[in-house]
Amino acid sequence: MSGIYIHFPFCKRRCAYCDFYSTTQLDHTPFIGAVKQELIERTDYLDGSTIETIYFGGGTPSQFSIDELKQIIDGLNHYPGVKLTGKSQVKEFTMECNPDDLTEEYVQTLTRLPINRLSIGIQSFQDDLLRSITRRHDARQAIDAVNRCKRLGFHNISIDLIYGLPGSTEATWRADIKQAIALNPTHISAYHLIYEEGTPLQKRLAHGEITEAKEEDSIRYFQILREELLQAGFQAYEISNFAKPGYESRHNSSYWQGTPYLGIGPSAHSYDGQDRQWNAPNLKTYCVHQSRIEGITKEIITPEMHYNEILLTRLRTKWGIDLVKLEQQLDSKYLTYIKKQAQKYITSGDLLWDEVNQNLRISPKGLFISDGIISDLMSLEEEA
Repeated sequence: MSGIYIHFPFCKRRCAYCDFYSTTQLDHTPFIGAVKQELIERTDYLDGSTIETIYFGGGTPSQFSIDELKQIIDGLNHYPGVKLTGKSQVKEFTMECNPDDLTEEYVQTLTRLPINRLSIGIQSFQDDLLRSITRRHDARQAIDAVNRCKRLGFHNISIDLIYGLPGSTEATWRADIKQAIALNPTHISAYHLIYEEGTPLQKRLAHGEITEAKEEDSIRYFQILREELLQAGFQAYEISNFAKPGYESRHNSSYWQGTPYLGIGPSAHSYDGQDRQWNAPNLKTYCVHQSRIEGITKEIITPEMHYNEILLTRLRTKWGIDLVKLEQQLDSKYLTYIKKQAQKYITSGDLLWDEVNQNLRISPKGLFISDGIISDLMSLEEEA
């Protein structure tokens, strides 16, 4: 199985915290043609593997009209391994949306497409916090959008939240979680705010206009998140992702499990198990190339890089690292190394070691220091 990700680098307005590649350009026509061309040029990349997940990410895919989305879906239908009609082999087709794009008419027509999962970027239900990060919607629009999508037939809905926003408090965070639970989505992703270099929010921080959340407050916010969502019936299957049973994101889980995927569009990344490739983060460059492949950068993944990527992805999930597979995929020296480095965390209870199944994962206690644990287990070639 494999997945396809298409990056839609268009936003009506950029959010103050975002450093993803995007543009406020309104003409989508050259992009649509380039995406369809890239799909044709890269038909061999996944070697005919069955496509089980498709993800429209951004940017803001919901800025595209239904007709424009249909054109891209038509291009996907001609890709080897994709079948979007009849008994489709695509089990999950996600589209990221902004709440204010999800009008009654738009959602009604969206239900006629093969998209079966919506990821709605809400971030907060506090109007003042939304304004501070230049989101286009308000809390009422977000609530109405989720309810509208459910009423019109979308039953697999994910909500994105951000904690640690400037001006937020424990009370506002609890209110956000309470409102998210009340909407009864199948999935909630919650991320701590990162002040990415060069973003408007980072510049405000540097000028002393806002303050960053204290570490102890961030830890408390994360504790509250887990406690409230677990109590509400969500399962924590990745550090920042919670799902009702059976509603884990198949597409994102495939990233964490090392499944090959094809990335289409400016700045999109691809992985085939041997190397990683990515397109230039430039819409004009992407659209004017006679061949999309001209703008692709390729990186061969070394054993050390592979080992470190396994740590960065698998160890963040409830499934952890299968050390039997690790030894099959890599030199045994990496198995020796990870066992040695992990021992102190196993002793402290921050890592859980299943000797029977040869599995290593972070304990609930260790989640609060997960970045430090992963960093300590990562390898430099001369150490491994």
